Amino acid sequence: MASAVRKADEQINEEGYFALEKQTDMRHEYIDGEVYAMVGGSFNHGRITQNIARKIGNHLENNPCEVFAESTKVKIPQVFQRSDYVYPDVVVDCSTQKANDNALTTPVLVVEVLSKSTHYRDKVTKRHLYQQITTLQEYVLVEQDVAEVIVRRRKTNWLAEEFFLGDAVTFDSISLTLTVAEIYERVVNEEVTEWNEQKLSQTNDTEAGGVG
Repeated sequence: MASAVRKADEQINEEGYFALEKQTDMRHEYIDGEVYAMVGGSFNHGRITQNIARKIGNHLENNPCEVFAESTKVKIPQVFQRSDYVYPDVVVDCSTQKANDNALTTPVLVVEVLSKSTHYRDKVTKRHLYQQITTLQEYVLVEQDVAEVIVRRRKTNWLAEEFFLGDAVTFDSISLTLTVAEIYERVVNEEVTEWNEQKLSQTNDTEAGGVG
């Protein structure tokens, strides 16, 4: 997801949060009574998000499940008479049932692209929030600066599975398999650059060996 900064020190209620969302074009997350303003992410963040959303969208053509990227809110079930609201980078919902506040309530798959400013919140705080959603089957974290994908699944009690370049990741909730290389297409970091150079070298060696 895009980087987030804390909007205010004092807590506000849900009505105050909804009013704030209407007053500005900027998106805000509402967690534990505090509001966080969403700010722009990096090129790599955008590339990863769009790679995943595009491939999922193509896979889900003529399917009741839908994919949404960055601008769609998810409502977390009420805790202590208050709900939380977050904006995943990529989310898949198979019923598109919406609450009165125009937020998805029944996602099956959530993807967050990690950044330095949101690393802890995505890996810890938001993971615990998402796990409260009974329909959610998989929570996926994608690093930007290195090539690493972490998948947690409800059926394995949210045990972390790690995937790297050369691996393939299967999203069981929507029956889709992507290679890690596909997820990091066009991404510029040291690992991806080295991987692409190695693949190009292997291709050139193969073509050279076939000449003559």
